[in-house]
Amino acid sequence: MRKNRFAAGVLGALALTTLTQCFTDKQNQGQKLYVQHCQSCHMEDGSGLRGLIPPIAKADYLQTHRDELACLIRNGASGPMVVNGIEYNKEMPGVLTLREDEITNLLNYIQTNFGNKNERYTFPEVEEMLEACPAEKK
Repeated sequence: MRKNRFAAGVLGALALTTLTQCFTDKQNQGQKLYVQHCQSCHMEDGSGLRGLIPPIAKADYLQTHRDELACLIRNGASGPMVVNGIEYNKEMPGVLTLREDEITNLLNYIQTNFGNKNERYTFPEVEEMLEACPAEKK
């Protein structure tokens, strides 16, 4: 009887530790993905590169093109884009390897950091946007 309680206690503690680590890793995933895939161009503070790469910090584009952002991350962008009244025309590579949940976390990090106070995305919302993306450019 005592062995069963001990085994149950150990298994319960192990399960709790494992679950806690899962949630902790996901909590900062958006920031980690930003550092890995976006920061080298958009900068640590989201300010972009003046005249070349648009800012994401306090960027009106994040609100006015909300429904396009998931596709932009996945497939990239080319051609002119206007952010905060300034035109930019530098190609942005897409990241085809990101899963839907990772794109959701990345978007939510961008939408709620760098001075942005925009509405967060839901996973189903991002999934739906990605299904509607135009075919990737080759």
